[in-house]
Amino acid sequence: METDTITAISTPVGEGAIAIVRLSGPEAIPITAKLFKGKNLRKVESHTIHYGKIMDPQTNEVAEEVMVSVMRSPKTFTREDVVEINCHGGMVAVNRVLEIILGSGARLAEPGEFTKRAFLNGRIDLSQAEAVMDLIRAKTDKAMSVALKQMDGRLSGLIERLRQDLLETVAHVEVNIDYPEYDDVEEMSHDTMRKKTKEVHAEIENLLQVAKQGKILREGLATAIIGRPNVGKSSLMNTLVQENKAIVTEVPGTTRDIIEEYVNVRGVPLRLVDTAGIRETEDIVEKIGVERSRQVLKESDLILFVLNYNDVLTEEDEKLFKAIQGLDYIVIINKTDLDQKLDLARVKELAEGNPVVTTSLIEEAGVDELEKAISTTFFEGEIDTGDLTYVSNVRHIQLLKQAKQALEDAMEGLKLEMPLDIVQIDVTRTWEFLGEIIGDTASDSLIDQLFSQFCLGK
Repeated sequence: METDTITAISTPVGEGAIAIVRLSGPEAIPITAKLFKGKNLRKVESHTIHYGKIMDPQTNEVAEEVMVSVMRSPKTFTREDVVEINCHGGMVAVNRVLEIILGSGARLAEPGEFTKRAFLNGRIDLSQAEAVMDLIRAKTDKAMSVALKQMDGRLSGLIERLRQDLLETVAHVEVNIDYPEYDDVEEMSHDTMRKKTKEVHAEIENLLQVAKQGKILREGLATAIIGRPNVGKSSLMNTLVQENKAIVTEVPGTTRDIIEEYVNVRGVPLRLVDTAGIRETEDIVEKIGVERSRQVLKESDLILFVLNYNDVLTEEDEKLFKAIQGLDYIVIINKTDLDQKLDLARVKELAEGNPVVTTSLIEEAGVDELEKAISTTFFEGEIDTGDLTYVSNVRHIQLLKQAKQALEDAMEGLKLEMPLDIVQIDVTRTWEFLGEIIGDTASDSLIDQLFSQFCLGK
């Protein structure tokens, strides 16, 4: 249990209507009360807000006009006394208030330390703490919904139930080994153990099946727009982003660098990358851009391959089809407002079953069909954030894979009729891997590393 009092600015850096300085710890209220000119904060009711002024103890002058929220433990985010000082949103004002508080006995919080205290004080578990950062970083409503459900403990509840099932199974084995003379103890047969491990294994598999979608909602799809120069790649990016982020000209090779932008396509967050047109070139600057584009291909989750309806299929186009073979891609035939010169039958043959969408970006035609194709490629229809428990965190996914492997080792041992006390070693390993997800069996160094990734005031 922490005994000191921490403070930090909890709002983003920059100018705004208000900024918030937060304190948490046993001296949060006394420190603020000494500086506050207004009601006696030591005597006010919990979860109330009060108007007054913060005084500079060095000069005895008014430092800032504020509204102060007082929240007493344990009904706070950290389960400690918490004070939030709402001041004017200018950089000078909020930093002055922070400096006065730091000079009055509080220390500057480490990144994520407020949430870390919530975890250490039993307010939330580790998966819920990580969901706080997912919520802050959410790029779409769907991603926010998944993070909120994880914060509410949906994943934690499922993991705890699976761990309890495994714990009861191991306990039965231990009793049978240690007290074989007790006739009233249920005998843990291989069949019973096999049934329980199979049930838990199926639940973990279900979580991993939707993990890809959960990871997409959390992190976004790394999406590369590729094609020969002047087929409409930059126009496509501008259409999806709905503003002019890329230069659009009739001159081939205009895009000489990689442009990135986040967009929301039917609830799917895309980390959109507009690449330089991939072609043979002698221009040294453009050549660098082309090489970087080839590297982007290898790192992409989705590729939007743009072709020109008004141009014949070239050898370069066919090479691009070969380059993206085996990857998830959508072929976009652009400029359908012009005369057809492209062999559509050949394009569909080269696409090998991947979606082919026709568009006229200058007329904004075909955009809905493209967005639908992007959504169905990864989610097979509407994204369900209601009943499903999504696993979106890479750490959680890795631990689930390790838990699944440990259970499969146990199931293989049962198949070979190995003694149950040997099989239970793998079952116990599964229990430990699941415990790392919610923090029950996580090491201190892992916890410190996770919270260090948080923003300062959280």
